[in-house]
Amino acid sequence: EVSLVESGGGSVQAGGSLRLSCTASGLPSDYDIGWRSQTPDNECSIVARIYPDGTIRYIPTVEGRFTISRDVAANTVFLQMNRLRPRDSAVYSCVAGASLYSFCESADYSGQGTQVSVST
Repeated sequence: EVSLVESGGGSVQAGGSLRLSCTASGLPSDYDIGWRSQTPDNECSIVARIYPDGTIRYIPTVEGRFTISRDVAANTVFLQMNRLRPRDSAVYSCVAGASLYSFCESADYSGQGTQVSVST
């Protein structure tokens, strides 16, 4: 059984930083893993993803501000979010899939999510 458990998140002022963590279990070793952002009006994107070979992809709006990384031994993936903007406010969920892309439908599994709120 696949389990994705997030921690981190919270509230921060614009320009601030947050770090999210995701501990995965039961995930096939050849699965991609990433972070999904979903807003209250259902705008949804996989903002960052990392492939088993270490290749990383970001959507343009977060590139240069967000960094995805992983600790393979600990089965943990991180999302360092810097220079946060109010428009980054969303529920962020850890997601995994056989082939992850930037669209949310590409995820096969997701965690419960954690709220990120950025104020002006």
